[in-house]
Amino acid sequence: MKNLSRFWKRFSWVSHLLMACIVIIVYGWALQGLKVDFQLLKDSWFHIIDFVSRLFPPNTSWDILYKTAKALVETVQMSVLGTTIGALLSLPIAVASARNVAPVWLRWLANFLQNAVRSVPSIILGLLFVAATGLGPLAGTLALGIYTIGYLAKFYQQAIEAVDPRSIESLQVAGASRLQVAQYGLLPQVLPLMLGYTLWMFEYNIRAASVLGAVGAGGFGFELKSYIDGFEYTKATTMILILCVVVTIIDALSSKLRQRLDSM
Repeated sequence: MKNLSRFWKRFSWVSHLLMACIVIIVYGWALQGLKVDFQLLKDSWFHIIDFVSRLFPPNTSWDILYKTAKALVETVQMSVLGTTIGALLSLPIAVASARNVAPVWLRWLANFLQNAVRSVPSIILGLLFVAATGLGPLAGTLALGIYTIGYLAKFYQQAIEAVDPRSIESLQVAGASRLQVAQYGLLPQVLPLMLGYTLWMFEYNIRAASVLGAVGAGGFGFELKSYIDGFEYTKATTMILILCVVVTIIDALSSKLRQRLDSM
């Protein structure tokens, strides 16, 4: 072992060369599997330019602006409620999946549940709830709530597992139950981090809600898809530009809130 360690220290360039070879092989394998036709990509520029040219100039009529504002408000409402539902359901799952709190059998079940939820695309959840509740924002809100669990539960879990173990050990020595350990030893330490993750998920859900609208789950995406299906591209451009502005503003406000939470 010592000789091997000395060899790698003396010829460290060998490990770098091996890593470079592995990266080249992986990317070569990926490109070969996709069967990328570079000639086709080269010839497709005309079609791309033609499509983009149809998007401009944006339609700025009051009717379009009103419909866009109304759809954006509905999308934000969906994101607020969906993120809240997902955050509330994620917390007990995260506690149950944390290795420094829960027993092995419970961790296995909780992690399996997280992985199962993350494996289902949001668009499938949207279709599922549209079938269950009908077209409209309720289906989108429920889909966002379930979709959020797959991510926030994992983020919360990692925050809990990063807690100083001495605070947990002191509570366990004092005879505290698992629930008391979670309430008094974990939450005070992880709450600022969890709130930051929740704000990030709220931002993401605004974009996800726009996609869910394409399957009839209400919000911004429903109106956008209607314009695209009707070849009203200039109206779609107006909606996309306004969405970009709104998302940028929300991202800036959310970033400031997360900075304050990190300094707590």
